[in-house]
Amino acid sequence: MVFGGIVASPRSTLSSLQALELASVYLEGACKAKDVDILLVLCHDTEVSLSQAKRSAKHTEDQLVRRQIGVVYIKLGKLLYNQGHHSEAQTSYKKAEKLGVHVQEFDQKSFDRDNTIDSIKDTPDTIVDTTDFVGSSQIPSQSHRRQKSDIAVVSQHIFPKNIRPPTIDFKPPEPDTRLNDTPQLACCLALLQSLYGNEDILDLTTRTWLQVTRNEPDEQERLKILATDVIRAFKRDEFKDAKAVTEVVYLAPVLASNDFRYLLKEFCSGIDQSSLLDIHQLDGLAQLIQGADPGYLDSDDLVKILGLLSTRLRDTHEQSTNHLYELTLAVSYVLDAMADANVKGLDRETIHEPLASYLDKLKGSSDSYLVYQAAYAYQALMCVPDNETLWQATLRRTGKVVKGVSGLVSAVKGLDLNGFIDGLKGIQQGLAGASEVVQLVKTTYEGVASLAEGGQGFLECLKEGLSFNRKCAWYPALRGADILIQDGQLADFRKLVCEAPCRRDPAFQWGVCQRLGDIAANPTWDMETRQGAIAFLGEMYQDDDEWGDQANVKQWILDILMQLSSGPHGEIQSAESLLQELQTNGGASKQTFYQSCRARGSGLHPLKITVAATISQSLLDRVQERQDVEGQLRQLRRQRLKERGRVVYIPPQAKASLHTRDEARFPLAEKVEEFLTSDQKVFLLLGDSGAGKSTFNRELECQLWQSYKKRGVIPLYINLPAIEKPEHDMIAKQLRKSEFTEPQIRELKLHREFVLICDGYDESQQNHNLYTSNRLNEPGEWNAKMVISCRSEYLGVDYRDRFQPGDRNQRSESTLFQEAVITPFSVDQVQDYIDQYVSVHRPLWEADEYKGALDLIPSLKELVRNPFLMSLSLEVLPRMVDPGQDLTATHITRVALYDQFIEHWLERGKKRLGEKNLSPQARAAFESLSDEGFTQNGIDYLKRLSVAIYKEQGGQPIVRYSRYKDESTWKADFFSREDEKQLLREACPLIRNGNQHRFIHRSLLEYGLALAVFDPQDWGERKFPESVLARRGSTSSSLSSDSDSSVDETLDTIQRELDVDSPLAWRSFVNEPSVLQFLEERVQQEPLFKQQLFDYIEHSKTDKKWRKAASNAITILIRAGVQFNGADLRGIRVPKADLSHGIFDSAQLQGADLRQVNLRSVWLRKANLTGARLGGAQFGELPYLQQESEVSKSAFAPDGKSIAVGLDNGWINVYSTFNWKTLWSLYGHKTMVSSIIYSPNGTLVASGSEDGAMRLWNAETWVCRHVLSGHDDYIEYIVYSRKGDQIASASRDTTVKLFDVETGDCLRVLIGHTDWVLSVMYSPQDSQIASSSEDWTVRLWDIETGECQILEGHISWVKRVVYSLQGDTIASAGGDTCIRFWDVVTGDCRQVLTGHRDCIDFLAYSPNGEQIVSAARDYTIRLWDAETGVCLHTLRGHGNWVLSASYSPSGDLIASASFDKTVRLWNVETGLCRQTLAGHSQAVRHAVFSPKGDQIASSSDDKTVRLWDVGAATSRHVTNSHSDTVWRIHRSPNENQIATCSDDTTVRIWDLETGECVRTLRGHTKAVYSILYSPQGDQIATGSWDNTVRLWNPELGVCLRILTDHNGEVNLISYSPQGDLLASSSDDWTVRIWEMSSGGCRYTLEGHTDVVNSVVFSPNGNQIASSSWDGTVRLWNIETGDCSWVLDEHSARIRRVVYSPQGDYVASSSDDNMVRIWDTATGTCRHTLTGHTDWVVPIVYSPSGDKVASGGKDSTVRIWDAETGACLQTMVGHSKEMDSLVYSPQGDVVVSASDDRTVRLWNVATGQCRAVIQDFPDCVKDTVWIETGDVPCIVTGCQDGSVWMWELMDDEDLYNVRLRWSSMNNGLAVTDAGIQDVQGLSQLNKQLLKQRGAIGEPAHRLRDASRRLTSMASMVSKFKLPPQNKVEVVVSPTDSRPEQPVNQDADA
Repeated sequence: MVFGGIVASPRSTLSSLQALELASVYLEGACKAKDVDILLVLCHDTEVSLSQAKRSAKHTEDQLVRRQIGVVYIKLGKLLYNQGHHSEAQTSYKKAEKLGVHVQEFDQKSFDRDNTIDSIKDTPDTIVDTTDFVGSSQIPSQSHRRQKSDIAVVSQHIFPKNIRPPTIDFKPPEPDTRLNDTPQLACCLALLQSLYGNEDILDLTTRTWLQVTRNEPDEQERLKILATDVIRAFKRDEFKDAKAVTEVVYLAPVLASNDFRYLLKEFCSGIDQSSLLDIHQLDGLAQLIQGADPGYLDSDDLVKILGLLSTRLRDTHEQSTNHLYELTLAVSYVLDAMADANVKGLDRETIHEPLASYLDKLKGSSDSYLVYQAAYAYQALMCVPDNETLWQATLRRTGKVVKGVSGLVSAVKGLDLNGFIDGLKGIQQGLAGASEVVQLVKTTYEGVASLAEGGQGFLECLKEGLSFNRKCAWYPALRGADILIQDGQLADFRKLVCEAPCRRDPAFQWGVCQRLGDIAANPTWDMETRQGAIAFLGEMYQDDDEWGDQANVKQWILDILMQLSSGPHGEIQSAESLLQELQTNGGASKQTFYQSCRARGSGLHPLKITVAATISQSLLDRVQERQDVEGQLRQLRRQRLKERGRVVYIPPQAKASLHTRDEARFPLAEKVEEFLTSDQKVFLLLGDSGAGKSTFNRELECQLWQSYKKRGVIPLYINLPAIEKPEHDMIAKQLRKSEFTEPQIRELKLHREFVLICDGYDESQQNHNLYTSNRLNEPGEWNAKMVISCRSEYLGVDYRDRFQPGDRNQRSESTLFQEAVITPFSVDQVQDYIDQYVSVHRPLWEADEYKGALDLIPSLKELVRNPFLMSLSLEVLPRMVDPGQDLTATHITRVALYDQFIEHWLERGKKRLGEKNLSPQARAAFESLSDEGFTQNGIDYLKRLSVAIYKEQGGQPIVRYSRYKDESTWKADFFSREDEKQLLREACPLIRNGNQHRFIHRSLLEYGLALAVFDPQDWGERKFPESVLARRGSTSSSLSSDSDSSVDETLDTIQRELDVDSPLAWRSFVNEPSVLQFLEERVQQEPLFKQQLFDYIEHSKTDKKWRKAASNAITILIRAGVQFNGADLRGIRVPKADLSHGIFDSAQLQGADLRQVNLRSVWLRKANLTGARLGGAQFGELPYLQQESEVSKSAFAPDGKSIAVGLDNGWINVYSTFNWKTLWSLYGHKTMVSSIIYSPNGTLVASGSEDGAMRLWNAETWVCRHVLSGHDDYIEYIVYSRKGDQIASASRDTTVKLFDVETGDCLRVLIGHTDWVLSVMYSPQDSQIASSSEDWTVRLWDIETGECQILEGHISWVKRVVYSLQGDTIASAGGDTCIRFWDVVTGDCRQVLTGHRDCIDFLAYSPNGEQIVSAARDYTIRLWDAETGVCLHTLRGHGNWVLSASYSPSGDLIASASFDKTVRLWNVETGLCRQTLAGHSQAVRHAVFSPKGDQIASSSDDKTVRLWDVGAATSRHVTNSHSDTVWRIHRSPNENQIATCSDDTTVRIWDLETGECVRTLRGHTKAVYSILYSPQGDQIATGSWDNTVRLWNPELGVCLRILTDHNGEVNLISYSPQGDLLASSSDDWTVRIWEMSSGGCRYTLEGHTDVVNSVVFSPNGNQIASSSWDGTVRLWNIETGDCSWVLDEHSARIRRVVYSPQGDYVASSSDDNMVRIWDTATGTCRHTLTGHTDWVVPIVYSPSGDKVASGGKDSTVRIWDAETGACLQTMVGHSKEMDSLVYSPQGDVVVSASDDRTVRLWNVATGQCRAVIQDFPDCVKDTVWIETGDVPCIVTGCQDGSVWMWELMDDEDLYNVRLRWSSMNNGLAVTDAGIQDVQGLSQLNKQLLKQRGAIGEPAHRLRDASRRLTSMASMVSKFKLPPQNKVEVVVSPTDSRPEQPVNQDADA
């Protein structure tokens, strides 16, 4: 509670009224006291204060005052009596009697001992019998007491709670630095003066600043001087506008006394001397007084101020009503401040009375606003005591005494709202006839026909209701409301308004409305609060029962709402909505009243806004000599917003990284907004060419400029190619271009913050890190965040190093960097773009026409997902499509769009120039160009300019041309003032900015260069007339790949002349992906260009001048999908070419120059590389490390420089990661090394073994430092403490041991587990250890005390336990398949995560702690949200137990190791498998990332550690292949095509001759598991796991029908021989028969009791066979749909069922390891074929039907005699289960495809394997035999989505297999590649190729070795290096181990 100034004053100086008020305050505190002792102390204080009141009352005849003292004595006595102090209570009653107040006068019930203390507060202030002192008319009736029914009710959503009032954002300044603004200076001084009270409420940054500054007297003095200087600057300021006044008022509360009085004098002088009324200084004076320290003002000051105001009021009288209003408003503020400051002794005659008179005269004004404000000022004046004696006042008041306002203000400030309302009640009761006055002035809008008729009535009523001669309760109520609003106590404000006894007083309501309007108009309040104020106004208008129907109040409400809905407050949309709602409120009269008010409009007097306008430089800036930059920034803002104009803009979507699925998209703008409010510094925006990066950047700049406020963050758009050397000082260079001066630039650099929007990193051809090279955010440098854009294809693997802030070695862990990749347009975005485009540009077509064309042109749908290509398409599409053309057959490419766009642009330019008023010379030049062909001239100009830009300035797209400087340079050929050049320049798609010229889009420059390489029109003009040529690059071009046979003749007749000046010959385009994309499309369209590229390659064999052209040519051809299988490439010269993912099966590459060639994932199977030059070639992989024993664990050193490998034989091998040479081989353990781990600082390595011992090795000398013994059994797990000073081990001996790393001593043995301890982990704070065990428990151990807490809940062994990053949670998992989260403090199980179906072997938190990964024996990995427990992704793909799953250091990837012999790399964001790393031949136990995350090491039972390059997974995007498992392949009846179906939900149709994907069928929403051509070939049927069957037209690629009756996944399907019916099997246990003519379901065949996985028609079509997981085969009659036979002798799931060719038998394969042959006529089992030792999956009859082939999970293929059931052959060779078997048409060969990634061809007669096709990138899932021409072929489909076609050439007993084509290649294959005498191979690459199956011996690099030795010798000589003492033991994989340890223990 705050008692105000009265409590602080000596009691002896208090008057009787003051002492009485103080006693009341103490008594109220006593009533509230909970503690009895405090209560008694307050009672004592009450007694002392009453004694003083009595003494002071002796000097006055005011009996009412004495009686009131007596009443308080009665209250005090009652309180004491209820507390049991009866004698003290009697004393109090006696003192009351002496004052004439008797206890009997009060209600006797109130003295009941059982009454609560609250009853004391309810004792009335006045007693029943008051006639001796007050007239009877003044006795308040019961109706005037505040009752429950008198409390108004408003909606609960209006001001529901008290909130923090709007505050200034304060950022503490650094010492001796410039301050941002005056509020910051005021906050600093307030903190130093301790004006904020309790410093604990300050944030840490502010507290730290305060502590530091208090110890810096110089800094304190500097701040004080700045405040003084600001005041002096104000005096010198000529204008003293609102901004300057606001600025000095901020400082008023913290000024020194002399500065304050100086400022006060300046305000008074300014008001007094100004000829016109200075409203701003009036307002400033009022605020100055309100914020003044109590000691700074005295009565003389205020008397002078009121005298001044009185004079100004008199002088202003009869002048402008607006001036009078402003002056009266300012007077009100001053008087409010005087009342609050308890100013006394105001001279009544010279000031008080004249001012009251002037205010009273204003009552006659015609302005209702002025009348109200005058009444308010009058009420304030009455609360400022004058110098009358109490006796004079009593006589003048004729006996009326009303409590003053000072006590009420104290009540509000003390948050005693109830006390304040009770005080208002006292005032209301003290007003004679108050209710009658209110009733008298009441008026309504009833009967008011118009505002004109009732306006005068309103005003008169207002004047009558606003008292000018008595104190009214509404004034103190409004003053209390002001204080509540100021403190943010809005809920209390609402209560005050609703419960105030004067709430129906129109003056009170007028004031409340004004305050609500001010809140709504004040932008510093939050929007919810502002809208709450508007809603409050609405309820006061609408609810006449609660608030009355005072017309003047309603008019004021409407006036406020009209002001809010227009002008500067128009952003409050709810105000206009409310006005619309109020239009229909009430009856007809009220609605008429509303219309009259709206017609009149809002008043002249605006709402009060606390934010002053800022137009001039601040005073603080002047005294700090700060450059005024805001004016220049405003000019830049206007310019940039104007340049933006109206554009088509679709907010882009983005994904988290390049490898994230497009479906995982998010709004880019929201992500950037999060970045701008975070602590991150760099946001990298990636996207393909034309993806919309620049458009987004310009929109972002526009939005930031629109929201810019003074001194806010400055958005600066930087077009990087337009800045010379942007790696240095690019911000200053950009600002200079915008005409900022050097002083302004210095000011911005030192004191402002920027958002840099850097566009075109790739176009500027940068390789610098612009953030670090510009030293952003370093001391004294630019303070900036950076949004930087770059094309995705421009980047390499380690691209983040070019953008991440910070030290290069720490960037992988940087939290200051974020990236996003713009995704292609979605369907909805495409539609929105079309709608906007049509609206903005008004093209020839309507939106529906564009949308229709996009739906019908398949190739265009994908193109228009690129925003720039979308704009091109909409521009030229009407030109490219002929009326009536069949759009479904139209094929449009990217290059065709550019062809048409350029032609259209030039034709439009020609038309514009033709209509232009040209000079005679220009007109002549124009006509000459037109005669020659204007469009062709323009294309030639574009090509030549593009070539020149690349040749002369390396592709930098901006050309700077100065007429005098560049007149004799190449630039003049394009930019001089010659008429023809100027006309062509104006017609071309170029833009100019000053002396800078550039294409409107970078891609047009690249297109121009590609067109210069090959322009189809150039060749067409040589040989063909114009009539033959169709549109450039269109599908009907006579030179395109789709033309007729005349093209082949053209290739023979046109002499292929190679151009040495071609860009291909002088520039490498290997790293220019956009140019390459144009050229690869030309290859696919133009056979002539394709042949030219082959010619370049051919010419390079004999002339080295063509080697650059050849390198470009072969790169383009490979990108275009051209495969070089069996090609004669002997002696080609293609250095630095990009051959990645190329197919060179059996290619002849002898003597080829392949230096520095990119050979990532290249297919070189059986290629001959003899004598080739391969120096610097990059294979993207490393050789594996061969070990002597199975590898149990491996660990990278923290610095990544070495890796330690633990083996099952007890050895540890240590390798250098620089050259992968063996550094040390360590022997000490006797048995398997079960754990190995580096210490946190990398100086030690700990290893644990099956022998129960741990060893600590010195990581530099590799000497065994300690043998930590003590365990009696296998050590399962070891771990270092976070500090590295301890190590803990978990053992099968049921104990955990803690060891001191330094001494090797055992610190503690933790005993408690009752079974093997499987894992142990330190808490992040190193205060606790968690362990998990086979005994089903987790235990938490206190490291200091050894105390144990047992966590029980698991129902099986617990394999892993891990701590969260904060250490407050642990997660555990194991044999019960669930994960449990435990609270570390309480031991409670917080959550149980379920989902795995088998034991969990691995568990880990992500690096940022937000996720947790689990790996299990159910073949899956699951990613969980660590906070919510939600399963984010289930990672499926492994074919066996998953043993580990490690996060990359950045947390964006996971590497998993499995029993299926593979490592898989997963994208954490999408859950997709990024790459399958195959190569191990046995189970992979463990996979771990290197510290940088660029490599993975995998440990396997095949005795190898394989090293995988993570960057190698970043392969060129392949668009013509499946992206997931190919499940089935089916050949068309005419065998010229095949169709494939995939897990990626698509169906693809392939041309068998070329391997081109000719159609992609999309529509299914889940995996497509089965596919068939109809017998006639005119239809394709597909079955999907989305529960549907779809029928497709293979020629058009359109879906004909969707069959949707299944309720489960559709498995296999089968056509009837006639093609009129289709059968489908499903997980819903049914088979359905569909009629192809109608798509209707003829039969639903029910009977199976589990999944039906296979169905097939009999050869004659009369019967169907189905197999199920229920162990049965059912035979169905096709005519009736009845089940003819149930074949149920299998004892497990049936996998497949097939008919014999004659249809008399069916064969079934089962999980019971058997094949059964059944008679279809009788349903009997004819043969049971036994021999397989595991599941049997694929089975197939031979073409003649005499044999059956089966493939099993036991890896064997068996041939059975169908007649006898005898096993004819058992063919062994595969190492995994079979997925597919197929016979050759002759039946002499069977082909098997296996999960071991091989395909084998078997001789059926002999069982001999005739060929093995290996090097597949993944499991082979299906195979078909194709007979095409003389060479038989097989086609295979793989789990990675690739499709392969192989030619089979019979070579006696063997097949010579050669690859014809492949849809893609994602793996390195060099099996049987000849590398004899290959030159330049590094040792690592030699080893890699040898390991991968290459044959031959490469040449030795003698010269290189000699050169290195010479260099090394000179270095040693120069630096005189001492000899190395370290003994390095290198043991090769074939060496035998020595009998004695190589490195003996230190203690041996």
